Amino acid sequence: MTYLVVPQWQGSGSSRAMRLIDGAAAIGAELPSSALRITPPSGAGSALDSGILRLSSIQFVRDEMLAALHDAEETTVTIGGDCGVELAAVQHAAANHDLVLIWFDAHGDLNTPASSPSGSFGGMVLRTLLGDAPESIRPPRALTADRVILAGVRALDESESEYISASGITHLSPKILTPETLTAAIVTSGASSVYLHIDLDVLDPAEFSCVGSAEPFGLALVALLHLIAAARAVLPVAGVGITGFAPPTPDAAADDLTSILRILAAVSKKL
Repeated sequence: MTYLVVPQWQGSGSSRAMRLIDGAAAIGAELPSSALRITPPSGAGSALDSGILRLSSIQFVRDEMLAALHDAEETTVTIGGDCGVELAAVQHAAANHDLVLIWFDAHGDLNTPASSPSGSFGGMVLRTLLGDAPESIRPPRALTADRVILAGVRALDESESEYISASGITHLSPKILTPETLTAAIVTSGASSVYLHIDLDVLDPAEFSCVGSAEPFGLALVALLHLIAAARAVLPVAGVGITGFAPPTPDAAADDLTSILRILAAVSKKL
């Protein structure tokens, strides 16, 4: 498999966004030396009159990632950074696989520049992958709503809830998310592979606290591991993204890194 470490922080709307750099570095230190690495711009970047904060930096990272992934023949595990790194990672996987995207996340990330309360791209990336975005970042091959499963999402803006209802995207909240309901949704999608997006804020903050925007009533780590196993038992994995690790201190990073390593083992075994 190919590991790609991308410490992008510019897509985050959290006041703790810069911690994502340290989080990516902490995970990257546990990966093989062959892991690929992208260096985002040091500055915030410009919105370019788009309504998306720091868009110029986000576009730079996307282009660097697509170039790095162009000749990758193995399944890629992308380590963020904020959720915006999935713009390139999912685009690359979707160009090469007939996939369903499982969005393990506390948030829907389904806003547009017009509906976003923050203007941060991390809250728009999934909607962008679905084709609703400025042309400069719109994927050439957008996902369709029937190929997206929201898993563990529990914090939605009103406009996101309205979009979910109108589009028919499958939404498995923590209350109804089980290996059985997830498996059924994957089969119903008709896809031949899965992409696993795992924002670590999908976990309950009582178990995992090193994130920028923690939300209560999330998944237990063991439950997430069982869900990953269930998805992998149905279809092969086309790609993985792990995002949102924002430790405030090295000691805190060490405490939560054990959980991340268990997730990495679950998604990467025999890929």
